[in-house]
Amino acid sequence: MIRLLTNKWTHILVLLALLVGAVLFSGSQYDLRKRMQYATFDTYNKLKPRPATDRVAIVDLDEASLKKLGQWPFPRTVMAELVSNLKNMGAKVIAFDVVFAEPDRTSPARIAKTLPQGDVYASVKTALDTLPDNDAIFANAIKEAGNVVTGFTRARPEETLRSPYLSAKPTFLINDMDSFMRYTFGVPGIAENLPAFSTVAAGNGSFMATPDIDGIIREVPLFVRYPAQKIGGVDPELYPMLGLEALRVAVNTNSKLLVKKNGAQGAVDTGYNIKIGNLNVPIESDGKLWVYYRHIDHDEYISAYKFFDLVEREALRKRIDGKIVFVGTSAEGLRDIRSTPLDIFVPGVEVHVNVVEQILQGKFIKRPKLMIQLEAAIIGCAGLLIILCAPFMNVIILGILTAGLMGCMFLGSWQMYITEGLLLDPVYPSIALSVLFLVSSLLSYIRSEADRQRVRQAFGLYIAPSFMEELTNNPDKLKLGGEVKDLTVMFTDIRSFTTISESLTPEELIHLMNDFLTPMSDLVMGNRGTIDKYMGDAMMAFWNAPLDDPDHARHACLSALKMNEALIPVNEQVKARAEKEGRTPVLLNAGIGINTGPCSVGNMGSRQRFAYSALGDAVNLASRLEGQTK
Repeated sequence: MIRLLTNKWTHILVLLALLVGAVLFSGSQYDLRKRMQYATFDTYNKLKPRPATDRVAIVDLDEASLKKLGQWPFPRTVMAELVSNLKNMGAKVIAFDVVFAEPDRTSPARIAKTLPQGDVYASVKTALDTLPDNDAIFANAIKEAGNVVTGFTRARPEETLRSPYLSAKPTFLINDMDSFMRYTFGVPGIAENLPAFSTVAAGNGSFMATPDIDGIIREVPLFVRYPAQKIGGVDPELYPMLGLEALRVAVNTNSKLLVKKNGAQGAVDTGYNIKIGNLNVPIESDGKLWVYYRHIDHDEYISAYKFFDLVEREALRKRIDGKIVFVGTSAEGLRDIRSTPLDIFVPGVEVHVNVVEQILQGKFIKRPKLMIQLEAAIIGCAGLLIILCAPFMNVIILGILTAGLMGCMFLGSWQMYITEGLLLDPVYPSIALSVLFLVSSLLSYIRSEADRQRVRQAFGLYIAPSFMEELTNNPDKLKLGGEVKDLTVMFTDIRSFTTISESLTPEELIHLMNDFLTPMSDLVMGNRGTIDKYMGDAMMAFWNAPLDDPDHARHACLSALKMNEALIPVNEQVKARAEKEGRTPVLLNAGIGINTGPCSVGNMGSRQRFAYSALGDAVNLASRLEGQTK
């Protein structure tokens, strides 16, 4: 397993496999992948929100209005008066982020039906029946205003009383309409206004919210498909969003929404474009728009009750005149509280306001398919660069390269956001590159450790294990230079080696030398000695370096005494081999010289190649002593 992990090709194949997996996972829709994207894009929106505009106003059915005008729902006569007052104040469009799906329970005729039977209440019932119906008053106010946009929302199928009313059917210049229809947001049920309201309104649109997996609204469907599936021979129809209808009515009540393929404005095409007069809205195949939010201060909300006071109305005229007015609610009891990237608790009407404002400003944030492809390409190219550079760079340089690539991705992503409004996710590609770097570093470490282990094993054949351990713990010792200390130096040599070598073939001579030097070396290293070098049939060793050995002289002498004993089995092998080959055996005898004295010991040689050795008169004397042991 270790051999497999230390193979360079295994290293490259593992990294390539990780890279391919990261590229393929880049465009996935898994929760983890989406949450990383959302966190990045939310941060961008917080750092650079959309600038404010004064072309939209909010009429708030807030707690103060509920306190002054009564509990919700208000009588339709109150709503009719609100519509008339807003129209008279110059509102360009009045869009209701509220659905009026049921008859007004406070209408005179409905109150009459609740009175007890009997002559006492007969006159009261008659009088009530002659009064105009509240819903009729509200419907008439909507009709006379001519700029009211009603809204509808989703409901359970069993709660659906009627289909939405389509005030102006959009025009779709799309070749594959079935595909576009299939990917748009579909709902099984609808809560629609009473026909008396929606049929006389200038427009009718959906105000449905579609939060993401974390409950935050980032994209809104500009078209809603109802029914979601073909039911009872009724084909699905696409209905516009409330904000789109408000803009259409603001442009011209007789205009239509025009949806075209490949009509987006800007450097990157989103695939589809909605045209509203001179306004262009870029969308993708699912019909959704990324909402570019801004902070909407509480001061921008106008309490609804103020529009029932003449003095207040005059003071508010400038804030309403020529504006698209959304009627929504911030009252918590009315349950229209949503979460956006800028705040987790905001009235739902803010979503529609942000949609309309960004379309009017022409400021969008977009994530076309090209961004998904670009992220995968970035991962592939940057990851391949890391894989190619890994064999030629140390971990620090490779880490700097990886960090630099990640920094470039974040910088590029931010630049694309602030200049083009494009959403490019730098987090996932950065994580992918980090994983490649970490795995590459781990595999390089494993391979490096294996190489070092092989080097230790190789050097262990030349120097004492104690010296190898000291070099491992203190690599600084592996440099030119030395020190003067007392050493015990030994020289050994085979007697009559020239005569012996002349009677043997080169292969036999090598075999003989290995048989001689192996036990001699084992004795030296077993007694804490260091083998300096082999010189043909001779060997040099010393004690008390590199590690201190107080008994170095004793250990050297013990090694010498045991060397004669070690030659007995070697000579027996020589004798047996000679008898087998029918020749006279030449037995081995070793001369040994030992001396103790001050020596210079350390790494000696050149800067390109050096060896741990000893020099000095004590070394020379040991060599001469060996020569005298004939």
